[in-house]
Amino acid sequence: MRIVALRVLVTAVLIGGCSIGPRYHRPDAGIPAAFRATAVTAVAAWPSRNWWRGFGSTDLDALIADAEANSFDIQAAAARVLQADAQIRISGAPLLPAVNGNLSDQWTRSGLRRGNSNLAFGLNSFTGGSNKRYGETRQYQAYLPISYEIDLWGRLRAQQQSAEFSALFSRYDQQTVALTTVASVATTYFTALSYADRLAVARRNLRDAEDILKAIRARLEAGIASLLDVSQQETLVAGIRAQIPSLQSQYEQQVNALAVLVGRPPERIDLAPGTLARIELPPVDAGLPASLLERRPDVAAAEAQLIAANADIRAAQANLYPQLNLTAQGGLESGALSTFLGPGTLLLQVAGGVVQTVFDNGLKGGQLDVRVGRYAELLADYRKAVVQSLVDVEDALVAYRYATEQQRLEQQAVDTAQRAADIARAQLLAGTTDVITALQAQNSLFSDLDLLAQVRLARVNALVNLYKALGGGWTRADTIAPPSSIYHGII
Repeated sequence: MRIVALRVLVTAVLIGGCSIGPRYHRPDAGIPAAFRATAVTAVAAWPSRNWWRGFGSTDLDALIADAEANSFDIQAAAARVLQADAQIRISGAPLLPAVNGNLSDQWTRSGLRRGNSNLAFGLNSFTGGSNKRYGETRQYQAYLPISYEIDLWGRLRAQQQSAEFSALFSRYDQQTVALTTVASVATTYFTALSYADRLAVARRNLRDAEDILKAIRARLEAGIASLLDVSQQETLVAGIRAQIPSLQSQYEQQVNALAVLVGRPPERIDLAPGTLARIELPPVDAGLPASLLERRPDVAAAEAQLIAANADIRAAQANLYPQLNLTAQGGLESGALSTFLGPGTLLLQVAGGVVQTVFDNGLKGGQLDVRVGRYAELLADYRKAVVQSLVDVEDALVAYRYATEQQRLEQQAVDTAQRAADIARAQLLAGTTDVITALQAQNSLFSDLDLLAQVRLARVNALVNLYKALGGGWTRADTIAPPSSIYHGII
């Protein structure tokens, strides 16, 4: 009998190697041969892991180091990784037998009083008078119940695989959060520098306008200017002065925004004076789209969720088939502690059972349909993530190209406006031109200087967005695998 039971057990374990349900295959995402904004022969120059160092700003380097260490978003994402790893252990627990320990000591004392049908039971007391008959029993038990489900159709393994890829998703999501946080620190820092540049432009323009106002007032005293000339220049001065508080407010708000990103109170954020004009712009090339899927953590995360959903379908399909459960219980039993380990006290019980749902009013079928629908949803999300990654690169390439061209043209406009303003000012002071001509030259220069500062920001932010769109130097190989090897070879 023991040999037959052993053969049955071995056969059941071997059958447990079976698995049903669809196998995962990466969907065809329709990746183009080249980006529209680059040539097919373009040589890839993927960002490095520390791509922000190419901007040559020690302040930016320090802020990003703080963000990587203290960002609340990154810390929350890391906590989600821990939760996902714990879920792997939970889902993998049924793959091995469950063993419980049980030790009990039962003592019973009972008595019956003559002429009375009432019974009294107790562990510490006994009710009754004289002429009583009583009995006392004590039983010691120690046993180990064991339960195990033979994974006939791969349901338990599919559940663990789902947890595996959910944990892998959490890792990719953590890398996505980290990349987004670093890029946000860079764009916020550069935006703050842009507002500082615009503040400097406004203050410079205010000084120049005030100097011209003094000259016009002097001409008024000399009788060669009118009150209208003075009023027009005063209007220009007042307009420029009114811009300064708004720019100062927006600058300080950007500094405060950095506090949330780096995980520090705003009172501890103090930016050194700087300008976008001194920021270096390192070159980067997008290469070919085929490599992008391996360098975007958000795309990898979307695929990990898709694989987990595929495993959920297999688990739901396997749940439609019978389940084979094995139970065993062995232990010791004795009425006296002195003979507890003696002969004749050993107990052993082995049982097996097959469970098959006969009628559940469509419960398991509905659960399978939910899993299939979830997979279809995540498939659409994955394809959208792939297309969005291509769009992000194309947008960043286009934005950087045209921002570079716009900055070149705007610099020429500033140079031209500066010459015109210098000539108009000199002629105004010499009395050879009217105030209106000088005002027009000033307004043109002030506007072009402010616009140049904004174009510089658009260009550097486009470069940051390009680094982010290319994955920020991340690859799938950089991700530490979850604490199991089930997922290896699937993607």
